[in-house]
Amino acid sequence: MSHTGIQKINRTSLRDQVYTALRQSIVTLELAPEQKLNDTELAAHFGVSRTPVREALKRLEDEGLIESFPGAITRIAPLYNDAARHAFPVAAALHALATRLAVPHLHEQHWHELEQANAKLIQALQQQNALAAIEADDEFHRIFVQACANPELEKALRSVMSKIRRLELAKFSRIDHTHSPEDHKRIIAACQQGDAVLAAAEMEHNWLSLAEWLELELQKASPSDATASESIAEDDQPHQTNKQPSTTNTKQESTNSL
Repeated sequence: MSHTGIQKINRTSLRDQVYTALRQSIVTLELAPEQKLNDTELAAHFGVSRTPVREALKRLEDEGLIESFPGAITRIAPLYNDAARHAFPVAAALHALATRLAVPHLHEQHWHELEQANAKLIQALQQQNALAAIEADDEFHRIFVQACANPELEKALRSVMSKIRRLELAKFSRIDHTHSPEDHKRIIAACQQGDAVLAAAEMEHNWLSLAEWLELELQKASPSDATASESIAEDDQPHQTNKQPSTTNTKQESTNSL
């Protein structure tokens, strides 16, 4: 009997698809901070067994996006301002390293893709579309991460970026980080010159300036926090959101969103 065309189902793929869908929903706040999760309900939603769901939840817990309490509940982690603050200098250093490693491998097509991503960012900022701006910014930086071809670096960045992006989307109804596209233009220019050191320095500056901007916006959003917040690298008291969980109608066969 011929088995041509019949392929084994990859359980790892199921786990990764559930992880990716859940992570996306958590970062974009479709799943609200502190919202309770039930692995049986999630398994039914995705049309899979509980095993890949549990594996995905464990991975998300390791990244600080999920909290579980023995014999009690599993929930989306609350929004902790200090977690994002501590993540910024790490993100800046990792993105700078990715850039330095990537520059020797970049060519004209990469420069075109970088310029396109930056154009999307400019448009999103003009339209005050926070989610689109973050997606465009992620697209810009992802080019360097992919070009450097270092899976450990990519893995480390995934965790810290989740904390940063969640806080950005949760705290602000408007985005006004207008100097970021100008930072990107300087990064592209340095790449075109083949100057990996300069490109990495510009990249680190880009992320640290975003940290400074975020700190100012946090103080504007919560005036009572202004005196307690000394700098982006210092501890702050945890803040919780009152955002209510959203309801989705995704079909079981779709594992791209929740």
